[in-house]
Amino acid sequence: MATTSALPLWSSAISNRRRGGRRLREIRAERQEIDKKKKVIVVGAGWAGLGAAHHLLKQGFDVTLIEAGAQPGGLVAGWKTASGRSVEVGIHGFWYPYKNIFSLVDELGLKPFTKWTRSSQYSPNGLEVESPIFQDLPRLPSPLGTFVYTQFLRLPLWDRLTALPLMYTVVDFDNSDRAWRKYDKTTARELFRNYGCSERVYKDAFNPMLLVGLFAPGEQCSAAATLGMLYYFILAHQSDFDVVWCRGTVGEKIFKPWLEVLNARGCRFLSGKKVTDLTINEPTGEVSGVRCGNELFNADAVIFSVGVTAMQRIVESSPALQQSEEFLDIQNLGAIDILGVRLWLDRKVDINHPSNACFGFDETTGWTFFDLNALHDEYKDEKGTVVEADFYHANQFLPLSDDQIVKKVMTYLAKCIPEFAAAEVVDQAVVRFRKAVTHFSPGSYQHMMRGTTSFPNLFMAGDWIITRHGSWSQEKAYVTGLEAANNVVKLLNQGKAAKIIPVEPDEAHITELRRISTLVQESKFIHLLN
Repeated sequence: MATTSALPLWSSAISNRRRGGRRLREIRAERQEIDKKKKVIVVGAGWAGLGAAHHLLKQGFDVTLIEAGAQPGGLVAGWKTASGRSVEVGIHGFWYPYKNIFSLVDELGLKPFTKWTRSSQYSPNGLEVESPIFQDLPRLPSPLGTFVYTQFLRLPLWDRLTALPLMYTVVDFDNSDRAWRKYDKTTARELFRNYGCSERVYKDAFNPMLLVGLFAPGEQCSAAATLGMLYYFILAHQSDFDVVWCRGTVGEKIFKPWLEVLNARGCRFLSGKKVTDLTINEPTGEVSGVRCGNELFNADAVIFSVGVTAMQRIVESSPALQQSEEFLDIQNLGAIDILGVRLWLDRKVDINHPSNACFGFDETTGWTFFDLNALHDEYKDEKGTVVEADFYHANQFLPLSDDQIVKKVMTYLAKCIPEFAAAEVVDQAVVRFRKAVTHFSPGSYQHMMRGTTSFPNLFMAGDWIITRHGSWSQEKAYVTGLEAANNVVKLLNQGKAAKIIPVEPDEAHITELRRISTLVQESKFIHLLN
């Protein structure tokens, strides 16, 4: 009886061993399949890095995403304070021409954005400019809609008309390598002066745009970058200045669910890893691995998708990259200091529009403030106003204490909207980031990197990488990430290229003017040859 009763147990044990053996063989097969996949290391988990990883995973690559920070997204991700409140460095807008990012968000099934919003501009004298939602108005030929529909409260029409000769440079600047080299060595200040813009229109219109668009005053900005930024966001088409905002931090609303999708597709995300060097296959000149201290990650291809400052630090630690002039040259590039201040007030302050730009408070610093009760879901039912003030080129503010900064910010806000003077701060968050965003200074174009490098399998992505797409800021970073992924697809001969939505074509009159300008320049060149 004892022997008979043991038979089911013995049989069950054999069955379990067989199942275990089959599972072990399955695991080994899965590992072999993974080992067969071509490995891509993506360094940096912002818009560019996540964009590259997203497409490469869909094409069957084994992707490892390496991030120096604790979470994806870099500066735009945001985080929680000790009291559980959301904080981020700068509120990031998503403009009408961000077609690729909007397409991505739709693909992910996310609904992170507000409706299209109006915006205002303030000086110490109060309200200066109000912008409509341009797509709701009859479309006029570029750039008439911008000039006609924007409501300038103090800037005289005559001063605005002095900007018309700038249209020559808008026509001439076609985002080509020729155009960048022609205008890059000139400052934006010289550009506006040389083409007859009045001092008033420069100080009250163009320089404020530069302070919050390129994050530096006109005398420190490349004229080429100025033309590229102004054309993309404002002058190319009437609707381009329309903007939506994330209804919370970009990290929570976009990057976190995006990373979950990547992880589900097999992406390995490694946080807190700082790249220190590369290993090089000497016979081929290809990168064979990425080193993070004592750890080595083998790779068939590598994509760097980090900001200028982070890339400079990597070069400083990497003997392999120090052998390349193109990587040494990026040490000539600069970056801008950012200050972010989030304030919780004891009462509601009536703010006309949720997004507002400011000028004239400090000569070299631009700033913006946002009504987070109107923009973020987290604060829509808050009893008091929650306001974010972000300062760009904030060098002189960073040494101040948090309380000194908050006091200054409240003084500035009260000059814009007097009701702020009666409000008390009940909580605050002050964040400082040195060298946080790219500085497009005069002469910087020659030191900027392209998407391909002297290493056959090492590619670059980010908002400071040269691309002919024509986009800027977050859209540019994401687009260059897709371009880097396409370079990997082509090099390793696997999968399909990502479809990148081009910017809207130039309007017919701009196209014709550019054609005529090209013919004139070619005829002058032929005349010189003869």
